[in-house]
Amino acid sequence: MSSFLAGLSPQRRRFLLATSALAVLLLVIAITVYAVNRPAKVTPVVQSDPGPVLLVPGYGGSTTSLETLRGALEGSGRDVTIVELSGDGTGDLRGQARVLGAAADSAVQRTGAASVDVVGYSAGGVIARLWVRDYGGGDVARRVVTLGSPHHGTDLAGLAGDLTPDTCPVACQQLAGDSDLLRALNAGDETPAGPVWVSIWTTDDQTVVPPDSASLTGALDFSVQSVCSSAHVEHGDLPRDPSVIAMTMLELGTPAPRLPTTAVC
Repeated sequence: MSSFLAGLSPQRRRFLLATSALAVLLLVIAITVYAVNRPAKVTPVVQSDPGPVLLVPGYGGSTTSLETLRGALEGSGRDVTIVELSGDGTGDLRGQARVLGAAADSAVQRTGAASVDVVGYSAGGVIARLWVRDYGGGDVARRVVTLGSPHHGTDLAGLAGDLTPDTCPVACQQLAGDSDLLRALNAGDETPAGPVWVSIWTTDDQTVVPPDSASLTGALDFSVQSVCSSAHVEHGDLPRDPSVIAMTMLELGTPAPRLPTTAVC
């Protein structure tokens, strides 16, 4: 190699050395980026031992709509907490994912359980996915059930962002179908390693538009109407409709999640 370089003109020698140095630098950068961004190894929790349940509200953070579901779960003997989102529930969904993480840590410490189950209503399901993927939830969550969650965005958020941006806070912008957050969240595995995933949604949804935006690849995924063909369940009905509550409780049991029968209708 040294004899080869010696035979080159000084100008060509400098060019070759600079090119080689650049190639080495790019290789080092590529290795560093991979090491920093590769998914952390996740150890799934035991499925046979359900712990407390965390209910995550949707956009705006209202907890009222989750009270009926909480009552049903508590009636079956489960320990249930409705997560209080930060601010008015319209801030950065990544920040809300950290709030969910703190709530999960608190529930585990309080009960001594090894894991938690999470039910994310509407945007709460997106928050749950962010928590599992980016904030350590994969080692804590046993099951995650999402109810009418705009996993691939909703046209209403996109329209609000385009027409009246002043009325579309950060979370609203993030729930548009073309948002950077959702593009990144859906770029790889839509169901990050760790928990077992279930997505329940309704074809009558006029908030998550189109309704099948709530469909989640890699999850047990079904619409209410695929089980209860005559059911009319709007977006706001999901966490309080008796059939949806029965479906949710079934999926939070110890058997592997499965498509419910019409007995829940």
